[in-house]
Amino acid sequence: MLSNLLISRLLNCSRWNSQLCKMASVIPQVPDVDIDPDGVFKYILIKLTSPNTEGKIQDKNIVRGYASCPYHADINDKVTEELQALKSSNTIRDWRTKVLGGGRINHDSKSKELKVYGYSTGFGPADHQVTVEILKQKYGDYKITWSDEGY
Repeated sequence: MLSNLLISRLLNCSRWNSQLCKMASVIPQVPDVDIDPDGVFKYILIKLTSPNTEGKIQDKNIVRGYASCPYHADINDKVTEELQALKSSNTIRDWRTKVLGGGRINHDSKSKELKVYGYSTGFGPADHQVTVEILKQKYGDYKITWSDEGY
């Protein structure tokens, strides 16, 4: 009998989402999601590219969001510092990032809800549907919604 988590992952790896599932298995040293546990804060969707141990280039999308960062660019700076530290410690060989856009997240851990919405004036709007699919991998028991409305 398959567990609910396994069934959920199999269902999530269908149709258009198959590329997302491929990306989730690469660069395991870098978490797919790192967001604050509660509150309303800005977030960015980032494409991370890094060679694996055989030198083959791999990439995946990651989501980062922190209330301590007043601007979307501040989040990118924080991610850059963290990735550089991983490279310096030889945890990853090298890396490149491209910010795919941004928005806001309203995270209510008590009611287990995430709301993704809005845009970044500097990076443009993220594809919130892609962001939600990444968030579902970590917050599978949450109600997660998205909207292109709001700032």
